[in-house]
Amino acid sequence: MLRLVILFFIIALIAAIFGFGGIAAGAAGIAKIIFFIFIILLLLSIIGGGIRGWK
Repeated sequence: MLRLVILFFIIALIAAIFGFGGIAAGAAGIAKIIFFIFIILLLLSIIGGGIRGWK
């Protein structure tokens, strides 16, 4: 999932360089959403692993 964030971030940078504002904003928005989903899943995984390790 982190690869998708990096991919959309690179697309946003390239689009910004060439002046495609709408595409850059869209790709940056998608990257931001996927990044927050990644962070939430990471935290749930860490908490779930910690609870499983206590048993």
